[in-house]
Amino acid sequence: MTLSDTIPKTLGVSSVADEVTRETGIYEQVSESPAEGAQKPGKTSSYFNVLFSGFALLSDGYQSGIISSVNLLLSTIYGAEIFNSTMVSRLSYALFVGAVVGQIGFGLVIDRVGRKIGLILTTALVIIGAALSAASSGTSPTGLLWMMIVSRGILGVGVGGEYPCSSVSAGESADDVAPGRRGGLFVLVTNFVIDLGYVTSAVVVVILLAIFKDNLEPVWRVALGLGIVPPLSVLYFRLKMADSKRYKEGAMRRSVPYWLIFKKYWPRMLLTSGLWFIYDFVGFPMGVFSSIIIDTAAPSGSLLIVTAWNVLLYAFYLPGSIAGAFAVDRIGRRKTLALGLSLQAIVGFIIGGTYYPLSANCFPMFVIMYGIFMALGEFGPGDCMGLNAMELYPTAVRGTGYGISAAIGKVGATVGTLAFAPMQEAMGGVRGPFLIGSAITFAAGLAAFFFLPEAGPDYLTEQDAEFREYLKANGYDISLLGLGNKQSYHTMQNNSLEENSDFKPPQQ
Repeated sequence: MTLSDTIPKTLGVSSVADEVTRETGIYEQVSESPAEGAQKPGKTSSYFNVLFSGFALLSDGYQSGIISSVNLLLSTIYGAEIFNSTMVSRLSYALFVGAVVGQIGFGLVIDRVGRKIGLILTTALVIIGAALSAASSGTSPTGLLWMMIVSRGILGVGVGGEYPCSSVSAGESADDVAPGRRGGLFVLVTNFVIDLGYVTSAVVVVILLAIFKDNLEPVWRVALGLGIVPPLSVLYFRLKMADSKRYKEGAMRRSVPYWLIFKKYWPRMLLTSGLWFIYDFVGFPMGVFSSIIIDTAAPSGSLLIVTAWNVLLYAFYLPGSIAGAFAVDRIGRRKTLALGLSLQAIVGFIIGGTYYPLSANCFPMFVIMYGIFMALGEFGPGDCMGLNAMELYPTAVRGTGYGISAAIGKVGATVGTLAFAPMQEAMGGVRGPFLIGSAITFAAGLAAFFFLPEAGPDYLTEQDAEFREYLKANGYDISLLGLGNKQSYHTMQNNSLEENSDFKPPQQ
């Protein structure tokens, strides 16, 4: 019995999906014959892989963004005695801690077991974690908050797992959908979708406050619960998906030479992880505490007014992400990342230096400057961190490399969240995080410009061919690569040479 047999036909979901499957052959037919799929890739299959890999990231952005408003609501309900700064930090970084576990764990899963199984498991964890968060309860307010913290941790494992699972799967299929424009498409189905989740989280809270007014408990419960919708809507299609063609050709499921891999790729791991750590150290606290920052800058505003300003602030994410999507394939990943980091640092210095007169005398301008700061973060590092982590590693270890890089980034987010209050206290308020964060960001921009390699349209294929030659030169049995197709890498390399006659495998 298939899943479609268990869903009532009156819902229309099963019949539509089965019709898509029959007409396009995008899922099970592709998975039945890896070799045949490698020779005759279905472009429609790649479209659906990209779409359904990326769409659930909407929930990840939503769940990361909603906690800013939930913190504000809970502080209003319970007061500073129960919902103190320690509890605020625990609730804020619970998602990040879980995400570290999910990113590393599922990075390994999608390399060793398969892209599809990772996508299904992370979807289930996001649904369970979001449901438990919304249903949090206890014999006391403190007990309720602790259940929410644990539930957010479970949610974080799923959210963290989505990063390597969704991003790697979408990136590997993007070349079939938009040849030569992989970077822009990758950004639009990953980081832009995450940013859209942030914006949606802010809009939802404003609507719920308008509906429930001063009855705040249903506001935070419904707001958290709505995060279930995106992953639930793609679960069926993910169950029917196949692994990407590139994974079938380049998978390394057994006899993994971890020491050889580490020796070759540790400099890139240091670069991708370090840059992501810095970006999340600066950027995540600015997003998580955005409502609190706005409330601090405009203390006379009502709860509805503060959350409405937060909508405007989050809306700046979208143009920043779209601009970066256009830039990465035109000026390159390295220049886009360095430019975004440098400009963000400049704006951050301006905000930090003028914070008091700006927030006191021209609050709308403060919000606009704050929004530009966040938009530039999406234009450069927001768009490029995941793209670099996806492109700079070969298929066989792409999930692992991406997962470790993203996990180190989440460690940065956790450290930044914990350090936010001490930075405020040390430098007299909100201006402290802006000034310190901008200095670190500017240094990261210089590092990206001088050390980051540039990835072109054929870079994924070149990486796989180079990795194959490296393994072969070090005595590894390359017939172990691929899923039952010993010629897959050989075919891939020949295709690469035909398409790019200037490419030569590196001399060992």
